[in-house]
Amino acid sequence: MLRTALRNVLAHKARLLMTALAVLLGVAFVAGTLIFSDSVGEAVKNASAKNLKDVAVSVKATSDPDAGPGPGKDGKRTTALDTRLADRIRALPGVASVRSDVTGEATLAGRDDQPIGNGWQNRAVNYQPGADGKDSRYPLVRGRGPANGNEIALAESTAKSAGVGIGDTVRFATDGPVLTKKLVGIVATDDPAVTAGGSLALFDTATAQRLYLHPGQFDELVVAAAPGTDQQKLTDEVSQLLPAKRAQATSGKQLAAEQARMIAEQNSALSKTLLTFAGIALFVGVFIIANTFTMLISQRSREIALLRAVGASRRQVVRSVLAEAGLLGLISSVVGFALGTGIAVGLRAVLDANGAGFPDGPVVISPTTVLASLAVGVLVTVLAAWLPSRKAARIAPVEALSSVEAPPTQRGLVLRNTLGAVITALGVAVMFYVSTLKTGDGLPVAMLGSMLTLTGVIVLAPLLSRPLISLAGPVTTRLFGIGGRLAKENALRNPRRTAATASALMIGLTLITGMTVVGHSAQVAMDKMAAKELTADYQIETSTLVGLDPELSKKVAKLPGVEAVAPLRGVGFSTRADGQGGFGYLRGTDLAQIDKVTRITFVQGSLDTVRAGGIAVSEKGAEEHGWHAGDMVSANFFDKKKPAKLKIAAVYKDNEVLGESFADMSLVDPHLPRAKNDRLLVKASGGGSPALAKDIRHTLGDSPLLKVQTRDDLRKKAAGAIDTIVNMVYGLLGMAVIIAVVGVVNTLAMSVFERSREIGMLRAIGLARSGIKQMVRLESVVISLFGAVLGMGVGVFLAWAGGSLVSSSFPAYALVLPWGRLGLFLLIALVVGVLAALWPARRAARLNMLEAIGAQ
Repeated sequence: MLRTALRNVLAHKARLLMTALAVLLGVAFVAGTLIFSDSVGEAVKNASAKNLKDVAVSVKATSDPDAGPGPGKDGKRTTALDTRLADRIRALPGVASVRSDVTGEATLAGRDDQPIGNGWQNRAVNYQPGADGKDSRYPLVRGRGPANGNEIALAESTAKSAGVGIGDTVRFATDGPVLTKKLVGIVATDDPAVTAGGSLALFDTATAQRLYLHPGQFDELVVAAAPGTDQQKLTDEVSQLLPAKRAQATSGKQLAAEQARMIAEQNSALSKTLLTFAGIALFVGVFIIANTFTMLISQRSREIALLRAVGASRRQVVRSVLAEAGLLGLISSVVGFALGTGIAVGLRAVLDANGAGFPDGPVVISPTTVLASLAVGVLVTVLAAWLPSRKAARIAPVEALSSVEAPPTQRGLVLRNTLGAVITALGVAVMFYVSTLKTGDGLPVAMLGSMLTLTGVIVLAPLLSRPLISLAGPVTTRLFGIGGRLAKENALRNPRRTAATASALMIGLTLITGMTVVGHSAQVAMDKMAAKELTADYQIETSTLVGLDPELSKKVAKLPGVEAVAPLRGVGFSTRADGQGGFGYLRGTDLAQIDKVTRITFVQGSLDTVRAGGIAVSEKGAEEHGWHAGDMVSANFFDKKKPAKLKIAAVYKDNEVLGESFADMSLVDPHLPRAKNDRLLVKASGGGSPALAKDIRHTLGDSPLLKVQTRDDLRKKAAGAIDTIVNMVYGLLGMAVIIAVVGVVNTLAMSVFERSREIGMLRAIGLARSGIKQMVRLESVVISLFGAVLGMGVGVFLAWAGGSLVSSSFPAYALVLPWGRLGLFLLIALVVGVLAALWPARRAARLNMLEAIGAQ
């Protein structure tokens, strides 16, 4: 029987090719995902480990509990790490050296005066040359390190993005006006924050301290130990020298362990996301593989019957089919693993080209990845072939010799339909429950409900195929005549096979449709929110959220064409004395201007009552805390001053611009370390214009920190995040759709082989080759459209039910169907059907008439 299994693999190359391709693609996706995550994780880990190679102890400044959060009134941080402390640590036994680090953010202007880099990843550090005049952390590529306050060095990638070279003037900003310095050096770095799209600027130590701290102060002291020094003991000795609650010492080993843990967590999230889609691809592949083996065994029923007749037992038949599946799975998995390695390399290159900036490193192929990929491919194939093998074992020799394909028993149909109905009803019930939830915590329940609903519909697909495909019968018959009628009958002849083939496409389109509907609905909600709530023409903020000087708002207000300017700044508070709950955020603004830049709808009180003293709270916030207009609230602000008594003067409908509460700036400013606006909302008298936007930027000093955004810019920015997620889903689910196409090709090719005699008879009674091709193509289109309609219907339902999870944190959200995209999906299904039928249709048309009639 083993020799028979091997012979069958070799004898049915064409039949098994598509099955092997389905396994191959699924394994390739899993292997590529694992290799990619391992390679990136190891590269980031190595880059971090390289930075910690000579670190025995790290001393970092902590926030001054008496100074309040954030920088002081002069915009600079105050730390307890100074030159005296560094000298005391340097004098300890076992200390080889102490490096004093200053860090901050600096946003550089590019060629077009627009900022480069990604906000918080725009790093700035002090350049610390050793005895050789070089900083070992940042090897020089060209030039030299900065030596005075007029000089700057940049990372190589940063200089390239800014379009500057040695000797050029570099424009940048840290917290206020634009600064300029001469570029004297270009350095190399493997800092993950920089390679991932950020920027790096280097100053001499005195300049860095002037920009971010105070003279003689540092953010971190990095201690290197002499050979043979006990690291933990040295850490304890350093800790004894530190001021209480103002600094903390951590050993190099602890830092390395913490970084490894954080890297593992970050990489784990990415791996889980990619593996989810890999699982979807394999899930689709299971249907194709099971369908293929079912058809193969049906076609080989005579062969199996003869084997049973000459003495083969049922167990031997099962073993033969499983051995054939195992061999096919092993061969396909090996090839798929090789392809997956290429996918991992290509995926990393594509992401880097789009700004991901992963650190350089080799491709990592671990034994676990190899074993997992091979095991997945072999096990999925064997499990998918298990049911067909049991069916083969139950074939009676006389029955198989007399009939090529026996219809399923009535008992089997009733059992399948009952099971499918129960699973579907359970899934729908769970999703209806999800639709009533008002919190985003129901995601696990929604995922369970979606899985049950999708599984139930897959089980019910054979039952659903008959009425849905019958609806297409009149259309195909009227448009294509006898070819259309034959296509419909062929699709209905074996509902299980048709359903299994359509289910592969259905799964992909269910997920794609669901994500598209949710994404489109969110975009429409954002557009409505922007049109309804925000009436300002411009929003001005900084790219690193360092804030805007209040004097700047006065300058903007004086510009010709500006009707109103409303600043927004805020402070956090707690309604509990222990600060352990009841958190809120109070926005301060100009109450004389705020109603000109945003629409406010009051349900209790009015803007006049807020102007008279007190605060306004959102309807959602009032409901959560049980507040009403006229109530007095004790607010504990984070500056640790005495609790303030605040009067609830009004309640307004939820407004994204104003947040959960707002008041006059006079209530907010006493609790801020320094008054700085988070944003400016500007209303133009005649609407916005490019000239006015340019005047605003010029008035604000043309700083690269500034972002002057129109309402359309804000809408695109918000929609861009959704588009990115949806496009990523499209790309990853594309693998599942490709496998589904393979399934349609597979089914049609085997169906043609199975119906060789029928096709020969059709040719004999006068149906031309073109008619045969048309019949097969239409059958493919009907099956594809059936899968598409089923998938899109389930996807829309899941999007509707799961939309409550979005609306809980996005009140403006409402289901809106993107009819254009849904129509595009149907068109894609139509194209899939046509393309999938090209080879099977050509093969059917080329069958020899007499040989086909004589086929057994």
